[in-house]
Amino acid sequence: MGLAYEVGRRSMALTEAKDREGWLALFSAHGSVEDPVGPSLFDPDGKGHHGIEAITAFYDNVISMSERVRFEIRQSSECAGECAFAGTIHITLPDGKQGSVDLINIYRADPEGKIASLRSFWEFEKLSFG
Repeated sequence: MGLAYEVGRRSMALTEAKDREGWLALFSAHGSVEDPVGPSLFDPDGKGHHGIEAITAFYDNVISMSERVRFEIRQSSECAGECAFAGTIHITLPDGKQGSVDLINIYRADPEGKIASLRSFWEFEKLSFG
């Protein structure tokens, strides 16, 4: 498998491990995160989080708020320096509430094997916690 596949797999594994520093180290200095793509509670303007400072804030304000995150990937496809992963993300909040939503994560790797962009396609309205 290529760089985008490998860095995408590492990104998901480090998210599951709650390894903040390891996850942030995967990104290029000018990388970006759109999670989810488009306007959402996490990104009202829908323009994404660009650069390490903004990606760090995204981690601290969104990812770190979950007690547990688990990816269930059913399929991947890689070409032209990008890899798409299709599956489901399962999230457990600190109060024990759980939610799941189907997603497609697309990772673009730069020539050094860093994440140039992470675009996560999922429907914010379908993520509910019961």
